[in-house]
Amino acid sequence: MSLLPQVPIGTQPGTPGPFTPSGPSIPQFPDMQGSFSSPIGPPPGPGAFSPQPFSPPPQGAFGPQGGQQVQAPTSPPPQFTPPKPLVSTFAVDPGAMFGCLFRYTFVWLTNGDRFWMYPVFIGRTSVAGFRWSGRFWFYFGVDTNRIESFSCFW
Repeated sequence: MSLLPQVPIGTQPGTPGPFTPSGPSIPQFPDMQGSFSSPIGPPPGPGAFSPQPFSPPPQGAFGPQGGQQVQAPTSPPPQFTPPKPLVSTFAVDPGAMFGCLFRYTFVWLTNGDRFWMYPVFIGRTSVAGFRWSGRFWFYFGVDTNRIESFSCFW
């Protein structure tokens, strides 16, 4: 028994004719000229609120290199709010946050927002990672000049 598609005798795969095998069954729709176009609708895959892998840019950054994919944490952050550090500067140096990569980090922004974050990428002027909404993690990025203070935990 063969697992290959059965092709009627006298036809070749990929050539026009009564039967042309074409891989998975994805509906095709004719366009105005009579030829077939790509399927209509969203691409197959996870829903809009499913965690998506993140692949950070590899040039000049701290974090995963070469297109490695990272996932959001699988557990929520600690259930406490740490005390805000007494010393803060006008803008946070990205190198100072390097020790917080892939660790739960509490962030205070200059606009008063405060939240748990899980940084996965640190660039020259920005930090990116997953931010806790109170119920789930979502991908988030922020300029370091908007960060007033931060504190990371192991």
